[in-house]
Amino acid sequence: MEEHHEVRSGQSIFEAIPTIQAFDYVLVRKEDQTISGIITGSDLSSQFYTLSEPFLLLSEIENLIRNMLAGRFTAADFDEAKDPGYEKEIRTVDDLTFGGYLRLLQHTDHWPKVGLSIDRRVFCKDLDDVRVIRNNVTHFDPDGVTPEELEKLRDFKAFLSNLESIAGLSNKSDERNG
Repeated sequence: MEEHHEVRSGQSIFEAIPTIQAFDYVLVRKEDQTISGIITGSDLSSQFYTLSEPFLLLSEIENLIRNMLAGRFTAADFDEAKDPGYEKEIRTVDDLTFGGYLRLLQHTDHWPKVGLSIDRRVFCKDLDDVRVIRNNVTHFDPDGVTPEELEKLRDFKAFLSNLESIAGLSNKSDERNG
């Protein structure tokens, strides 16, 4: 029989990760010396997925937005859409923030350059909702992401992916890099 592996209940989970990786579990011992639970490799994987999914979805959304905008606007268009008070010149879509994407697309003269037959206001409202969620995620809102917000990210990412495949926007990433 193998020796068991344990951590104290007050210990940081980060201290337990190497042991969990090596042995696929740790027992959790409370201060009264009783075993209060077990943390497995599966528990860590589940927690990692829960914490990382919003970041991964936002990254995919941002790449899809950049692909959608690349090659369709001038540096002057991008610079016009920069955050108020931002001094640096915006030369490419990669220099824009989420707020910049939104300001660029809210401009009625810019929307036809996107080449999509969808309602600009609805699209911009959804993009703004994603922007708000993104700000909460990247600034580590203590309340975390709600199930509704996570579903909004999943839906918007799926919508953008469908737009990219239907409208042939995927070739725009080459124009960003070259």
